Amino acid sequence: MNDRHILVIDDDDRLRVLLRRFLEESGFRVTDVGSASEARKALDGLVFDVLIIDIMMPGETGLEFLADIRKDNPVPALFLTAMSETEHRITGLETGADDYMSKPFEPRELVLRIKSILSRSTSRDPAKAQLVTFGPYSFDLSVGILMHSTGRIHMTSSEQRLMQIFASSPDRILSRDDIAKSMDNTMRDRSIDVAVARLRAKIEPDPRFPVYLQNIRNKGWLLRTDTPPDISHATS
Repeated sequence: MNDRHILVIDDDDRLRVLLRRFLEESGFRVTDVGSASEARKALDGLVFDVLIIDIMMPGETGLEFLADIRKDNPVPALFLTAMSETEHRITGLETGADDYMSKPFEPRELVLRIKSILSRSTSRDPAKAQLVTFGPYSFDLSVGILMHSTGRIHMTSSEQRLMQIFASSPDRILSRDDIAKSMDNTMRDRSIDVAVARLRAKIEPDPRFPVYLQNIRNKGWLLRTDTPPDISHATS
């Protein structure tokens, strides 16, 4: 694990020192900075495996920072926050975070969360796997087959192609233009919305409140692969 490099971003000097010490003792390489601007400088010169980001920092918040770098950097991220309200957790996940922990937290749990993020990140590497899993589903990119824990899910050719597009970029926001380009412009605008709605009808426990194929306001959609596998969904 000692080849894994973590960037800790928090304006609390004492907490940064404690995190660095504990994470290094757990076998990680650690760089720590006190602001979003310092984090950008670190990201310009180094490659990190996970970011640990405090949400409430003076100046640019952790939410604002991650939303900005997510435009071109998919590095996994975990938020640290003193705010436990549901809307803050949802905002963090919509911004592109892979996980969050509320302060105060147990350092050993943080390490387990980091290892879980790293495991998911590795499994999503297209060079290492063609099988993308989310909840009780698995999608084989090589053959275009979607399986639920209860059996195979039938899809039309357009639904299959759409699923391939999302599964090829798991946990990445795809705009309508991104999808249209991937489909060689055979599907555009409203027809993409309809196709997404039809796909949701087949994979979501409740399409009105999507768990897996989520809408990111004013940006597009993403296929979440870090959802729990025990969400039940009857198939037909």
